[in-house]
Amino acid sequence: MDTAILIDEQKRQDIEAIREVVAKVQHSQQNELPDEFLSLFREDAIYTAPHGKILTGIAEIAEFTRRVLPGAMENATVTYELIDVLFIRSDVAAVKVKGQHYTLEGKPDGNPNSPLYVMSKEHGKWLLTACQGTFQLYPEFDIPTRIPPAPENVEVD
Repeated sequence: MDTAILIDEQKRQDIEAIREVVAKVQHSQQNELPDEFLSLFREDAIYTAPHGKILTGIAEIAEFTRRVLPGAMENATVTYELIDVLFIRSDVAAVKVKGQHYTLEGKPDGNPNSPLYVMSKEHGKWLLTACQGTFQLYPEFDIPTRIPPAPENVEVD
C-alpha cells in the first residue's frame, strides 16, 4: 500500500479523534460535567480561560472547573466546532475551535470565542495539553472552517 495513503488515512483518523475531543468539551460543558471535562487534559496541562485566568496543572484546572462549571449552563448553552488542525508532529497538533454561548432561546450570548488547543497524543489518546480561550472581539470577522465536515455527527458516550 502507498505510504502517502497510509499517512492521509492516519491524519483523517486523528482529525476525527480530535473532533471527538472537541465534542466532549462541548458535551461536558453543556451538561456541567466537570469530571468528563477534566478527563480530556494531560496531568501537566496549561489552560488560560477566556477571561484570562491562567491555570497550570490538572489540580488547578480541576479546582477552577469544579467551582465554575456547575450551574454555568442554567440559563445558557455553548457550542464548539473544530475549524482547523495543524499537525506539528504526528503526535502533537495545534487545534483551532470556534465557540459560541447561546441563551436557552437560541440567541447568541456575547461574542464568539476562538480557542486554540495544543493537543498531544498519549498512548493513542488525544489530550488537551495547552489551551488558550480567546473571545473574538470583532464577531464580524468570520472564522473560516478549513477541516472537512465530520462524516456524520460525533456522538459522545
